[in-house]
Amino acid sequence: MGRQLIQAVLEDPACTLSGALDAPGSAALGTDAGLALGQITGVTVTDQLRDGLKGAQVLIDFTRPEGTLAHLALCRELGVRPVIGTTGFSPAQRLEVAVFAQHTPTVLAANMSVGVNVMLRLLEQAAKALGDGYDIEVIEAHHRHKVDAPSGTALAMGEVLAKARGVSLDSRGVFSRHGHTGERRAGSIGFATVRGGDVIGEHTVMFAGTGERIEIAHKSSSRANYAEGALRAARFIAACNQPGVYDMQAVLGLA
Repeated sequence: MGRQLIQAVLEDPACTLSGALDAPGSAALGTDAGLALGQITGVTVTDQLRDGLKGAQVLIDFTRPEGTLAHLALCRELGVRPVIGTTGFSPAQRLEVAVFAQHTPTVLAANMSVGVNVMLRLLEQAAKALGDGYDIEVIEAHHRHKVDAPSGTALAMGEVLAKARGVSLDSRGVFSRHGHTGERRAGSIGFATVRGGDVIGEHTVMFAGTGERIEIAHKSSSRANYAEGALRAARFIAACNQPGVYDMQAVLGLA
């Protein structure tokens, strides 16, 4: 993801690459951030957060929950605004982000893709229009290295679907099926997870009714779409005047 983000920043005249961070032990440490792209940026990849954030207005963070939360403390000290694409936060960790955002405008989105966020709006409209007579299933697929399941994007879709039906995902979500499960519970929202190969990300929501089935799907063929969405979020949050947690619906003017 880092390579796509760097390329997107370098190609955007409204943005400037001020730092590049990688994990301790990475072979990229000490090299120019544009090396893998065949470019010289003058920015050296570092694992020292303070050095990486020097002169930055926005941090784009696609890491792990523990890493993101550790980054926020320094962001507040330096006045840096975060765009968080990290997934897998627990409720307590999301609360920590919300507390931070009381002082600093923050974008937190399970998926930065513009297409996925348009899909979220379509799912809301479909769930409201179709009503309870259609069973909902969310099917997602990702590469073998993804560590959380269901994906943050799938859960975000589930939250939108549940809200559109006036219920909570906690009460209606079904995240595993094995053995003798009995009939499908009316009003439930099912999830299925696929992990394998180098699948970047695929999400399909099925509305299964009597005599028909409607499917709304998004498939990523490149991570470039996530990088472009992250830059839109960075431009949005850099210009934002009010503290708070903003999602991509707000970034795209869909909220």
